[in-house]
Parts: sequence; C-alpha cells; structure tokens
Amino acid sequence: MQIYRKRLFLIVILAALPFLAAGAATARAEVNVNINLGPPPIVVAEPPAVVMVPQSRVYFVPDPHVDVFFFEGYWWSPRGPSWYRARAYNGPWSVVERSRVPRAVVYVPLDYRARYDRERHIPYGQWKKNHDRWDRDHRKAHKNWEKERARELKEQERHEKHEGR
Repeated sequence: MQIYRKRLFLIVILAALPFLAAGAATARAEVNVNINLGPPPIVVAEPPAVVMVPQSRVYFVPDPHVDVFFFEGYWWSPRGPSWYRARAYNGPWSVVERSRVPRAVVYVPLDYRARYDRERHIPYGQWKKNHDRWDRDHRKAHKNWEKERARELKEQERHEKHEGR
C-alpha cells in the first residue's frame, strides 16, 4: 500500500508539473502600458496680468514660469515642440499643429521677456475690458510689426545659414 501511495503521489506530481511551470511563467509575466499624455498641464491659477508686445496685438503673460500668449481670441502656449491653444487663460488647453499657430505669435522674439520687461503690466480685469479696442487701435501698427519681424527672421536665417557653411 505504501508503494502504491508513493507511485500515485509521483504520478500526480509529474502530471501537475507542466501546469505548475505554466502558472509560474504566467506569474512572472509583466504587462506594461505607457500612455504619453504629453508635458505637464499648463496651469495659470489666477487671472494673469499681461504685457502687450509693442506695435503688435500680441500679449504675453509676464510670469517667468510659463510661456503664454494671447492673440485674436485665443491663448497660446508652446511646450517643447508642441503648441497648445485655449479660449480661456485657465484652459482647457488642446494641442494644435504648429502650422495653425498665428504668425504673429510665432514672430514674438525668443528674448521677449528681456526685450519687453519694462513695458506696462496690465491687470487682467483692465485688459479684459479694453483689449478689443486696443487691438483695433493697433491694427495698422501690427501689420507693420509683422512685416518687420518676418524680415528680421529671414535675415537671421540667412545669417545662420551663412555661418553654418
């Protein structure tokens, strides 16, 4: 009887071995799911003061921690290679193709904070109340500014291309 039990136990173990090995392999299997949600969200917690880029109709938020611009009814923000757009300063923000970003926003100089640091910081409430009128008043100057910035950028590209040879 003892031998019979040992043989039965051995047969059961040998029969179960493939299932135990499969169970162990399954237990070691991993599942990785990566969802790229992009950069951290754009957070402007309270109504921001804005600064008008001189001779244009583009405004920027002077907070040094976030690049946010306002132009023609939308807030714009570059984040790495991507651009985001929102109707309100506090979002919701959505990704837009770079080709859909207005030239006026793209033309703002990279050193805009230093260049326009001394310009008037306009409280949000005052800006909200008056920016439509200010935009109308600056329409012609804005067109000239945009043309001048386009010329500057072309000259800069030509210069960089010449230096790169």
